[in-house]
Amino acid sequence: MQTMSSVENGVARNDYERELKAHWDAKTADEINLLLGAEDGLYHHHYAVGDFDRSVLTAPAESREERILRELHRMESDQVSLLTNALGDLPAGARGMDAGSGRGGTSFMTAEKFGCRMDGVNFCTHQVEFARSVAQKHGWDEKVDFHVANMVATPFPDRSFDFVVSNETTMYVDLDELFGEIRRVLRPGGRYVATTWCRNDAVDGRSDASVRIDEHYVCRMHKRSTYFEALAANGLVPYRVTRHTEEAIPYWELRRQSALRTGVEEPFLEGYRERSLDYLLIAAERI
Repeated sequence: MQTMSSVENGVARNDYERELKAHWDAKTADEINLLLGAEDGLYHHHYAVGDFDRSVLTAPAESREERILRELHRMESDQVSLLTNALGDLPAGARGMDAGSGRGGTSFMTAEKFGCRMDGVNFCTHQVEFARSVAQKHGWDEKVDFHVANMVATPFPDRSFDFVVSNETTMYVDLDELFGEIRRVLRPGGRYVATTWCRNDAVDGRSDASVRIDEHYVCRMHKRSTYFEALAANGLVPYRVTRHTEEAIPYWELRRQSALRTGVEEPFLEGYRERSLDYLLIAAERI
């Protein structure tokens, strides 16, 4: 029987993955994520679209930061509806995979909405352990489980899932490899829904904003066109594509006002405003 440590040792397969894993393994006290999810157990590692309550900016000084954080968390939780709405109706007893599940927020919310079984995949061991503890604490562990695994090489048999979601995680992997794995684990007709920030190569092939974001997160942001090339190459046919670039700006405007801002707010705002970055929802079916 494999132990957690033996599984962990095999999930990073090359120098980049080892560098990326070391980056996330070291982020055990990422304060903003832990604070935002403390109240309801929904810990997110993604951002948001849509406007915020402008009254938080004029709140009294003693309550302003708390109100900003609550509003950021509301926006991040609401963002999950982009994924779940695009999935449409799911059959009774559906099973889904969350590719790059972090501390579990998207998995928990998807399971709650559809009453389905969710398996989260993440190669950061402390995040998997954290998500499992949250599931046990809230009684969500009957529907949701988390696995230490590489999302481009998962431990599941072929055709295991009715759907797969990835919430702002595709910039960490090779898209052709990921979409090949997603096609493998999806049943015929199964659905894949992704939200992602990406480089808008119709405007700028490699903007300064994208370089700064890549450096901050140790990621490799893809061109927008690469998504559709890789989907087509792996038998995943889009049925919905929507752009939410303008809607992604308010979240970063608000987060810039928080005492917990990290410095990545400015390149996101710059990239979205100049349109060198895009924020997309992509939903596809396995043929």
